[in-house]
Amino acid sequence: MAATDYSLRSITTDAFAAAVAASAPLVILLPVGSVEPHGPHLSLLTDTIISDACAQLAAQRLAEQGTTAFIAPAVPFGVTECAAGFQGAISVPGRILSPYLAAVVRGFLDNGADHVCLVNNHLEPDHYQAVLDAAKDFAPGECSVACPLNRRWGRTLSDEFKRGECHAGRYETALVLAAAPDGVKRDVQAGLPEVAISLSDSLKAGKKHFTEMGLASAYAGAPALATEAEGRELLDRLATMVVTEVTDALQGRAA
Repeated sequence: MAATDYSLRSITTDAFAAAVAASAPLVILLPVGSVEPHGPHLSLLTDTIISDACAQLAAQRLAEQGTTAFIAPAVPFGVTECAAGFQGAISVPGRILSPYLAAVVRGFLDNGADHVCLVNNHLEPDHYQAVLDAAKDFAPGECSVACPLNRRWGRTLSDEFKRGECHAGRYETALVLAAAPDGVKRDVQAGLPEVAISLSDSLKAGKKHFTEMGLASAYAGAPALATEAEGRELLDRLATMVVTEVTDALQGRAA
């Protein structure tokens, strides 16, 4: 049996209205990603692929606990200044991204949704801040942000992620293998040497671009070690992140 499609592509205006009128809470999961280089082996849409996949799994789990969750079309553009100099890096300034995301959230709330969760897996700090800024002016319980850069969730992820060597490395490659295998060039992945450079340490040292950090091929970590099995486990943890953020927000709204 095919998995249930929770995306708005399968929802009519009548179905949306019925969900608003029902007794179960209505949650919108809004995936946020980027268009940027992820090494020679991963899709430019890697971050969006990951956000979409964990939103789908989270929607299923929310449905199982009695919460209706629809997945909005992803916002695939973000602040991608770190990748400047590589082809395929499309950056939107935070001052534009934040009000755009906030307007989308407001639109769903005005249409009767109880809560909107911004599901973000593009890990550039300025981008994350823009996403946080989009959520900050809503009433308690109306909008949340689910992102691995929140230490609460980052510490639940892999050792490579915790070291900050996770741009297109083992961590992200494993997730794409699990979520969208056609987004990985496996023959290229298998031959990539480890690049033991921490992006988080490099950023703290004042280095702003991948080239300054030593990421000559726009990746760090050990992508050759990634497996689909590890990706499924990581995806499970990311879905837990989303479900918990939503559940906590709904409980706060009800309090």
